[in-house]
Amino acid sequence: MTENIKIKRALLSVSDKSGLADLGKQLAAMGVALISTGGTAKALREAGLEVADISDVTNFPEMMDGRVKTLHPKVHGGLLARRDDAGHVASMEEHDIAGIDLVIVNLYPFAQTVAKGAERDEIIENIDIGGPSMVRSAAKNHDFVTIVTDPSDYATLLAELQQNDGGTSLAFRKNMAAKAFAATASYDSMIAQWFGFADQGKMFPDTLPITMSRPVELRYGENPHQSAALYLPDGPSASGIAQAEQLQGKALSYNNYNDADAALELVSEFRDGPPTVVIVKHANPCGVASADNILDAYKAALACDSVSAFGGIIAVNRPLDGPAAEAMTGIFAEVVCAPSANDEAKAIFAKKKNLRLLLTGELPDPKRTGMGFKSIAGGFLLQSRDNGQIAQADLKCVTKRQPSEQELADCLFAWTVAKHVKSNAIVYAKGGSTAGVGAGQMNRMESARIAAWKAKDAAEKAGWSETRTIGSSVASDAFFPFADGLLTAVEAGATAVIQPGGSIRDDEVIAAADEAGLAMLFTGMRHFRH
Repeated sequence: MTENIKIKRALLSVSDKSGLADLGKQLAAMGVALISTGGTAKALREAGLEVADISDVTNFPEMMDGRVKTLHPKVHGGLLARRDDAGHVASMEEHDIAGIDLVIVNLYPFAQTVAKGAERDEIIENIDIGGPSMVRSAAKNHDFVTIVTDPSDYATLLAELQQNDGGTSLAFRKNMAAKAFAATASYDSMIAQWFGFADQGKMFPDTLPITMSRPVELRYGENPHQSAALYLPDGPSASGIAQAEQLQGKALSYNNYNDADAALELVSEFRDGPPTVVIVKHANPCGVASADNILDAYKAALACDSVSAFGGIIAVNRPLDGPAAEAMTGIFAEVVCAPSANDEAKAIFAKKKNLRLLLTGELPDPKRTGMGFKSIAGGFLLQSRDNGQIAQADLKCVTKRQPSEQELADCLFAWTVAKHVKSNAIVYAKGGSTAGVGAGQMNRMESARIAAWKAKDAAEKAGWSETRTIGSSVASDAFFPFADGLLTAVEAGATAVIQPGGSIRDDEVIAAADEAGLAMLFTGMRHFRH
């Protein structure tokens, strides 16, 4: 194993030609002989550089529309031969194979081709074969060969060559080899996923290769004794918290990301609706409201549970203006998420240096498909994301009394919020805002009691004459197994109920609703969120 390897001969074959000409010039200035293929060779010659074609090395023409050009012993022999092995050296001499010391390769743009909606034939043609083969050969033989797959590493390569008198250190080659194997693994993963999901429509293929890249390592995890990092799936980028632009504040923590994601997912349910504000604490909404403007929606959302809102996450579905920003800085919030913010809002938030302001751009589509992952001991659970939607036409009124127009609107609002509350979930809503939220209890009746208690507490703190659950509509994320949960909502003053239905005691629950004079709607859809 040799520490420093002098770079005498380099093979360049890249799809992404950014920085290529400058790299080629600096390598040539160091006396490095350049070998190249197709479009890369053309780009280097246009930059005034002397380049040997790969066909000059192999004595075999590029053929089959470029499908076959580098798959040749004179290429891979020059990459894989160990220079300290007498047998390898003898084989090189016998077959007139010259060593290749540096390989600059990046692969056909498979992911970009898929992302632009190309036809199947074009996608197949953008599966690189020779490139990954050269990358893996060079990376395997990193004792003697330097491999670079990322244009962002060109400057680091040139600095390494300057520092080592035209050579590279073993530590550098190891680092580049690790990146190279990760690059080919990611590439193959994207191809396998496309074949499984898009090409064959398999939601759960026999093998699911997934690779991710780490943009940032976090200070710690859910608790200080845990370590954590943020990873993004390789391939076309999505729209979400992970892609949001952070304008100010210290780095986001694990819990910040988790809670901000919960807030964004919920507020995105209203992306085509009226101005809406969501306040989240520990991944559960503690206040949600829609109004004529963001300021009024924020005030109504905060009124639901101002105690829990302290240190929470605020998400909105409209651009932020000055008055809304001024109100939001009246309490301590960890993060504010918005599609955008005007200059006045940004200036107001800037006074709160610890507050993180995230601008998301277009909100995610709540109806989008996708997969959810959950780790369990020894494995992972996968499921399609809960993108279920209920429209008014899907509802079935099962009671004698029909809901009023306002009760119907509040039922749908409460149902949307309950979808994002940890189970067992009960949500009271009135006039387009939450009146009480009960989350994560072991039985539904306790969730109903907690939501009513919190609503009563909020009324007392605000000095209201009555609790906002009186005349409210209540949503349950799953069916009421007994009438007791429903009767708890009746005691809290609810006048309408929305729930999935489907219990073996539905008749008993319906009878209790009729006796109390409630209107009750069945959705036929459950929204457990564990």
